[in-house]
Amino acid sequence: MADPVVVGVDGSARSLAAVETAAGEAALRGRRLRIVHALVWVPADMDMDPAVVPPVHQSYWERAEACVAEALRIAAERAPEVDVAAEVIPGRPATVLLHESEHAALLVLGDHGLGGLAELMIGSVALQTATHGRCPVLVARGTKRADGPVVVGVDGSASSSEAVRFAADEATMRGAELLTLHAWNGGDDTELGAELPMSYDTWSGEDEERRVLAEAVAGIGAEYPDLPVRRQVINGSARGYLTAWSRTAQLVVVGSRGHGGFAGLLLGSVGHHLLHHAACPVAIVRP
Repeated sequence: MADPVVVGVDGSARSLAAVETAAGEAALRGRRLRIVHALVWVPADMDMDPAVVPPVHQSYWERAEACVAEALRIAAERAPEVDVAAEVIPGRPATVLLHESEHAALLVLGDHGLGGLAELMIGSVALQTATHGRCPVLVARGTKRADGPVVVGVDGSASSSEAVRFAADEATMRGAELLTLHAWNGGDDTELGAELPMSYDTWSGEDEERRVLAEAVAGIGAEYPDLPVRRQVINGSARGYLTAWSRTAQLVVVGSRGHGGFAGLLLGSVGHHLLHHAACPVAIVRP
């Protein structure tokens, strides 16, 4: 059986909004939707042997089942044609969701749940899952739009190559234009509030940078002959311009880690920044 789209819920408004997004993604893909609620009933810092962990109090189960029931209702309203199942799984949310990602086509999360401080722009569960997930992770944040392009960041790495293919699939399913953006020369963080380019033409005259982008999208035209693809090379900050594009895009897609940064980092600075600041949903794709 094909791997499902999985969505994590905790009863928060943002996680329930993620259910609607996940139901739409399942409908686009013709896949099942699996709703998961991680049930935590001991303090997060309590390191106990499972044999001596106290049993789950009935009230915890009742709250969990009510959360799942509401998620099922939302999914049925959004995509009645989708086969939906739900499960309450005892365990810490990040652990449960990372296990789910091993057998999912896509994992969908809200950007912030019930835990943590309200002023944090993204919850720790979403960040951990986006960093370590074994499948593409879509974080439902910002404004959900039915128009605008699907935008993907390209740097020539293996991770961004996978991101381009994922973005092409998304754009095709949505009937949207695919915009591939390659930013070079770093730029600085003063560009984080940059406006979108006045022209859609390639900015950089550097042949090498155009070659990097051309190689990254090579084959997309043959595999997706009806997909409109726009290429853009920018001399500046990748995260600045991707954030700017997120104000009008349906979805922004990046690889989990590009050429920059330290080899030990699993989530690059561009993806990390977008998870905190993007104005539309963000997908993180691992190679």
